[in-house]
Amino acid sequence: MRTKLAVIAICAACSLAVAPRALEAQQPGPGSAPPEMQKGSQAAGVANPQSRTPSPEPQAPSPTLTLADLERMALARNPTLAEAQADVRASQGRKLQSGLYPNPTIGYEGREINTGPVYRGGEHGFFVQQPIVTGGKLSLSRRVFATEAEQAQSEAAAQRQRVLNSVRIAYYRALGAQETVQLTANLADLARSAATTSAELANVGQADQPDVLEARVEAGRARLDLLAAQSNQESVWQELAATVGDPALPMTALAGKLDDPLPVIDQDQALAAILSRSPEVQTAEQGVTRAEEALKRARAEKLPDVELRGGLDYNRELLGLMNAPVGWEGEAEVGVQIPLFNRNQGNVSTADAELTHARDDLERVKLGLRANFAAAFHEYAESAEVVRAYRDQILPDAEQAYGLYLARYKEMAAAYPQVLIAQRTWFELREEYTGSLVTEWESAVAIQGYLLTDGLAAPLAPGEPATLWPGVEVKP
Repeated sequence: MRTKLAVIAICAACSLAVAPRALEAQQPGPGSAPPEMQKGSQAAGVANPQSRTPSPEPQAPSPTLTLADLERMALARNPTLAEAQADVRASQGRKLQSGLYPNPTIGYEGREINTGPVYRGGEHGFFVQQPIVTGGKLSLSRRVFATEAEQAQSEAAAQRQRVLNSVRIAYYRALGAQETVQLTANLADLARSAATTSAELANVGQADQPDVLEARVEAGRARLDLLAAQSNQESVWQELAATVGDPALPMTALAGKLDDPLPVIDQDQALAAILSRSPEVQTAEQGVTRAEEALKRARAEKLPDVELRGGLDYNRELLGLMNAPVGWEGEAEVGVQIPLFNRNQGNVSTADAELTHARDDLERVKLGLRANFAAAFHEYAESAEVVRAYRDQILPDAEQAYGLYLARYKEMAAAYPQVLIAQRTWFELREEYTGSLVTEWESAVAIQGYLLTDGLAAPLAPGEPATLWPGVEVKP
């Protein structure tokens, strides 16, 4: 009888001893199971509890998806990229239209139309009328809308970066959720196995009822943690699927590890790169240039254009004693509009105000980027420090404490709840470590991607009505 009780006690200890190794196989992190735990499992000859108790975790389909796969899907399917390209084409169309010369007017004209014997039907003919644009207004219009086309290109580049950043952030969140589910599933298996073993020990008088209840409570908590982790993984996956433009994308195992080497970011260099190369800064700078060209265009509007008109008429009126029709007659007109009352002064004032607005907006964009960078870099630096602390000290200490409690329990020198508490602490620290890794990746992606996020936000469509001719506009 004593031998049987000893075997049961050893089995209970060994079911716990398998925990660190099973979790290590699924979840990245520093260190491995303590040697004393591995030795205890080998001595007892106990198989992994997962081989006896089926895991509730659904099997991930194969093959796995990589970050590069998801980026290709997003670039091909995310609708905001097609919107941005449509805005580019629209701005190019406005650029083309704004520089086209006004069309001539050709028409019929008749005068002195009378059926009497002298006029004999009057004069009938045609005319051609052509406005001549002066002051380089067409060239100025082309320059305004050429700058707008550049703005649209910059916004398309910004939207592409937003999509890639959003995919990368969603990928690391999904990867963290995936690893948390794996970790939680293993812990649930081990807790369920430990509860069963505790019940067996209680049946033979080798465990107290509080120990059994504590084991059952731990198994119930682990099951609820698994359900919460799976629900979170589903939510994160739906976000990722929407970002890549395929909401029906089935949940698939993701390749990669959160603890792969993270980029090392220098604060001053990163800020300088954002302020000089960010598409948002480029768009704002192009907005200033566009406003300057628009002001020149508004000032040039007061220069009058020349109206040319010419034509031929056939005069059927009889000419004096010869009793013959007058015949063909030519006409020519040249006119200009005198800018006496309307010198486009209202539009000049508006364009000047818009130039001031554009310059202030450039400063606003830079200040906003500085503020956003400060928050993002603080989060990056803080999470990097947390990750180092967990990896270098906290997790190894927690793992060692768990191993020591387990060894003492095998020697009947520690109570079973102490082992459960150490195991739970170790798991919670691993979960916090995973969350810190995800946060560090999110911050690093945002900083290296010029702080552009939200890949499903509608891209900005630059452009105002294109002035082709006074009173005639092409609207965006």
